Amino acid sequence: MVTCQGVFFDFYKAGQGSSKGSLGWRAYNFVSSWLIMTCMSGWRNKFIGMLGLLTVAWSLWSGCAASTESAKKYTGAQAPIVFGRATTVLMAQSGRRYQPKVRFFELVRKETGQRYRVDLQSEDKLFALELPTGRYNLSRIQVSEGPFLSMADLDIAFDVGADPMVYVGTWRFGIDSPRYERMVLLSVVQDEESQATAVAPVLTQYPDLAGRPVATSLPTPPSTESRLHEVMPYPNYPRYYRRHWW
Repeated sequence: MVTCQGVFFDFYKAGQGSSKGSLGWRAYNFVSSWLIMTCMSGWRNKFIGMLGLLTVAWSLWSGCAASTESAKKYTGAQAPIVFGRATTVLMAQSGRRYQPKVRFFELVRKETGQRYRVDLQSEDKLFALELPTGRYNLSRIQVSEGPFLSMADLDIAFDVGADPMVYVGTWRFGIDSPRYERMVLLSVVQDEESQATAVAPVLTQYPDLAGRPVATSLPTPPSTESRLHEVMPYPNYPRYYRRHWW
């Protein structure tokens, strides 16, 4: 059976371990005051007060633990930072209202087969992610034009060494106009201006990498072409009117 004296004694011992002015000390003072007022009431109020007391106490002590965890959250990069830029251009006229953009691309680590998905949802976007050292393949991409989705399988590779930052260049995805044999052309280029633009947000997120060397690892081959296949979900049209499955 939980008694006022027992609960008060437990909080008294807990409060002695907290430094004065800390969150734990303030929680101890607050809970102690509530406990005294609860014990001076009738048995029904005592029961309700005890439940409220335990709920508030748990919230306060959990908040103290959460604040400690958030203070220790940033520990720096645990693996090399691979960064670059991805742009999407339409290479011919299209009857669709929406401009194509890369929704995501997928990397596969050759040594383990582990997959890494990078979401872009943009026609022109910088990307950065932590990757363990190894050799990686750009295996596939998904392109969206409003409700239309297309996917293509690719096969270009790059290496990630022990350098803290690895620049993989600007990946330009050229999208063909909608037709039966629709293609996507990927070309990889490198220029100092794009590299300086791409490294800035990396240094903002990982300030301990400032002044560290940046390695360049451009995918090979530098250009490749692949077929785009229309995928579901498809616009909500009757099947009869879907004349082309590009």
